[in-house]
Amino acid sequence: MRDGEEVKIVFTGPMGAGKTTAIAAISDAPPVSTDVFNADRQSADKDTTTAALDFGQIVLDDGLVVRLYGTPGQDRFDFMWRILGRGALGVVLLLDASRVTALTELDAYLDSFADQARSGCLVIGLGRTGSPGAIDAADVLRRLRVDRLALPVFSVDVRRREDVMLLMEALLSLIEVAPQQEEAH
Repeated sequence: MRDGEEVKIVFTGPMGAGKTTAIAAISDAPPVSTDVFNADRQSADKDTTTAALDFGQIVLDDGLVVRLYGTPGQDRFDFMWRILGRGALGVVLLLDASRVTALTELDAYLDSFADQARSGCLVIGLGRTGSPGAIDAADVLRRLRVDRLALPVFSVDVRRREDVMLLMEALLSLIEVAPQQEEAH
């Protein structure tokens, strides 16, 4: 990747997993958000939810411009996942580890972003891992092995810039080696 080059990264995951917060934590400027009133309090107890997308941007020290797109988390907006996923070099999948549905949600998002998962250009961030009954990275890694996927899994606090940047650095490293791996096959 070169100075001035641009890459597209998608942040995805269920409603309430922290996509909007993660993008805001690392974006160089206040992100564009399409949050609306949340009428689905059963899925996530929060005031607003993303209806179309979130957008932010960071410029790394080497001049690489990283455009950050956040998907809406509700299943009824899954058409936006496909739209935003087009042309994405990588995906950050955020999950709320405290939700009893976290592993089922993992499966759904891996199916929706199967190309990035199979190419290895997907990282998983687990939030709220300290909550009682939360899944942990070992649970996710066991589930990934079933599908023969080897993807990095991190426990993160999406409010912390350092944690979100760890996800980004891991993903960008995977993206850099992905073409070399494809050429070798």
